[in-house]
Amino acid sequence: MEIASQNVHKSAVMEAYEQNEQFSKTFYDYTLSADSYTQRLAELNSRLFQRQELACTIRSYMEPFGISDAASSHLEELSNNGVVIVGGQQAGLLTGPLYSVHKAITVILLAKQQREKLGVPVIPVFWVAGEDHDLEEINHIFTEQDGRPLKQQYPERFVLKTMASDTEYDAEQMANYIRVVFRDYEETAYTKKLLAEVLHSAEQEHTFTRFFVRLMNDLFQKHGLLFIDSADKSLRKLESNYFKKLIAESGTIAGLITRKERLFEEQGFGTPIQAAEDAAHLFYVHDTGRVLLSRKGNFFVNEAAGLQFSTAELLEIAEQTPWLLSNNVATRPLMQDMVFPVLAFVGGPGEIAYWSLLKDAFNHFEMKMPILVPRISITIVTAETQHALEKSELTVDQVMTGEVINRRAQFLDEQRDVKLEQLLQETENVIQEQYNKIEQNISDKDLKSLAEKNRAYHLRQLTYLKDKAEDALLRKYAAAIRDYSLAEGDLYPERNLQERTYTPYPYLNVYGPTLIDDLLNASIPMNGQHVVIYL
Repeated sequence: MEIASQNVHKSAVMEAYEQNEQFSKTFYDYTLSADSYTQRLAELNSRLFQRQELACTIRSYMEPFGISDAASSHLEELSNNGVVIVGGQQAGLLTGPLYSVHKAITVILLAKQQREKLGVPVIPVFWVAGEDHDLEEINHIFTEQDGRPLKQQYPERFVLKTMASDTEYDAEQMANYIRVVFRDYEETAYTKKLLAEVLHSAEQEHTFTRFFVRLMNDLFQKHGLLFIDSADKSLRKLESNYFKKLIAESGTIAGLITRKERLFEEQGFGTPIQAAEDAAHLFYVHDTGRVLLSRKGNFFVNEAAGLQFSTAELLEIAEQTPWLLSNNVATRPLMQDMVFPVLAFVGGPGEIAYWSLLKDAFNHFEMKMPILVPRISITIVTAETQHALEKSELTVDQVMTGEVINRRAQFLDEQRDVKLEQLLQETENVIQEQYNKIEQNISDKDLKSLAEKNRAYHLRQLTYLKDKAEDALLRKYAAAIRDYSLAEGDLYPERNLQERTYTPYPYLNVYGPTLIDDLLNASIPMNGQHVVIYL
């Protein structure tokens, strides 16, 4: 395994976060400096957390999936003044895109690093956004076919906007879907066992979230990664008093976030969440699904669903049935920091952008934002792809800067029969010239029309011959063209990063179940640069 760094385009927010000190001071409480971890630890030590209750809640949630010795040890540490590194993600099919795995890897590596540096228990936690209801974002994956990503959508349709944690899939349809996905993978020594394990996990569970957690837990179990679903009923009970705070301060929070986003936009960074002054930043779990509340006078409402709650009524819901409440993109980070002693949060570019709007809201609750650490960004280069790169004389950099199309066209141009193309062009010129002369000497309207049809016929025949010559060229060099397509389709599919397109399973299928352990043991740098790993 070899590791290299690769320059890739970063968003303006990420560039500013990593390089502009004034930007960081304006929108965040901590920088990425080593001193920040010491300062953040001191802040956490000054606050009270329900650590034992939280550890019990996580243990109860994880027990059906299996708790390793490492995870059990981490739970003990959490209940006794441990702090956490947190990362989170939606519950995608077959773990969703690779960046979910990369985020978990970052959380684990950062927890190990800070445990050594600070000399205190630092525990890795993966917060699953099971309360999200946009199933269209998680109901599909991509497999690679002929050097192109092919969308594989789970066929079952869901009408209501229910949370991923409440949405049950049909066991038979899910099993069939998994088999269809695996048909696109080459048969290896690992395929049969890997497929059986995934099918077993799908059979054991019945919701998208639990299927996701079971797969992720299997991948990271020995490393002690803890999992919790943001929609877990026991967690909701633990969050009851924090929901009351969010409800009571809803108007203030909305104002702070809206003003911060306005400043963010003025500095040229856009409007990540398009915050509104009347936003409640809370959802209510209704019979028709998860619906967003807004504030209207002294009430919390969703007019489309016919819902209206007074502040007292919503506070009563938070007290008695908190599982009927759900956070949105703005309040989830606040809730996370109220519940967990978060040393650092690991996020992707989009998360770091919308977190930039929350500093004043955190400070309003007498909290500071945790340290925000960009997740590791990885492209995996398999042996097959390395071979394709060598044969096509391409580098990873050339592929990831979109040069494959030009290089492939250049290669084909070099193989063309120049003499044949010249003769075909000369023939076309002669046809055009002769028909021009013919038509100039025809006065009869019908005869001129016939001449035009004849010209078009001969030109079509010539075009047909050109197309057949092109087909012959493509057939002759199909193997070489496939190398270009394979390199592009694996490393930069449809001009997207690999980690945003494919799941880990095609790579687990080739390299086996130790792949995740190998990546965690590979000394991957956490310096903000994109990492290329040659397997």
